Amino acid sequence: MEWKSQGLTYSEIAARGGGILQTVRATRDATEAALAQDGADRLRGMAAFGTTTVEAKSGYGLRTVDELKILRAIAGAGRIAGLDVVPTFLGAHAIPSEFDGRPEAYVDLVAGEMLEAVLSDRLASFCDVFVDGGYFSVDQARRILTKARDAGLLPKVHADELSDAGGSALAAEMRAASADHLNHASVEGVEAMSREGVVAVLLPATSLASHLPFADGRRLVAAGVPVAIGTDFNPNTWCESMQLVIALACHHNGLLPAEAITAATINAACAIGRERDVGSVESGKLADLLILDIPSWRHLGYRLGGNAVETVVKRGRVFDRRRRPE
Repeated sequence: MEWKSQGLTYSEIAARGGGILQTVRATRDATEAALAQDGADRLRGMAAFGTTTVEAKSGYGLRTVDELKILRAIAGAGRIAGLDVVPTFLGAHAIPSEFDGRPEAYVDLVAGEMLEAVLSDRLASFCDVFVDGGYFSVDQARRILTKARDAGLLPKVHADELSDAGGSALAAEMRAASADHLNHASVEGVEAMSREGVVAVLLPATSLASHLPFADGRRLVAAGVPVAIGTDFNPNTWCESMQLVIALACHHNGLLPAEAITAATINAACAIGRERDVGSVESGKLADLLILDIPSWRHLGYRLGGNAVETVVKRGRVFDRRRRPE
């Protein structure tokens, strides 16, 4: 946080030993039980702001035993908190320090032993890769995602967050469930995503926290790309509130309030393959509902901060209710 305040960029912080690899060290040292309990506490915080279904990614272990530990902890956190949690395998989040100068060897590990272990234990629904300068190339990501897809995991791509690295075009090529970030997505990549129906997941809280450009939501909508939004809750972006993310999407990504609410609900459900269960009020779905104390739905895009949730209903039962003064 102090480095950010001094003006250091995402890449400069990583070069100093901060960022993903710093969290990797702490995560490797943590027990599965501690990770699950911490995760459950954070899920409860999200639920208080109205979130009832969460996608959670690994990617902070970067070796087989720790990636499996994280995915098991994700499942445990969901059970403890009472929320539905969709697990995504992100072993290709960064190159760990023990593989410095040997990125292809690490890709071999992710696409081989690590992926096989995740599949054997049925710990994930999706496989994601961070495609950007200094992380993984399109060719490396294609290799990992093709093997994962052929084995039954749906592809996702961390795409073009720091530069135009071809991640959006790869997401279209792989017919990925989603491409996340897209701060620097090319025109060609956006058009390809539109043709293939790839959901664009915008993460405005990360742009805010990391001093990055905000993805152009208007361009994506105009191109016919389905747009979702998320908190991207992680050590770099401590944000539990989808209400804040909706407002940021309106203020900085160019989404209209109705588009931002759609992005936070049914389109977000589509991005994680849960659109048949949640994301809209329809007969046959799970009755995940919110009662909000606001004059109009437009206030979700207007109001910065605070919590408008009065009651959270999860699977037809009251999950959380704000206590008001007598």
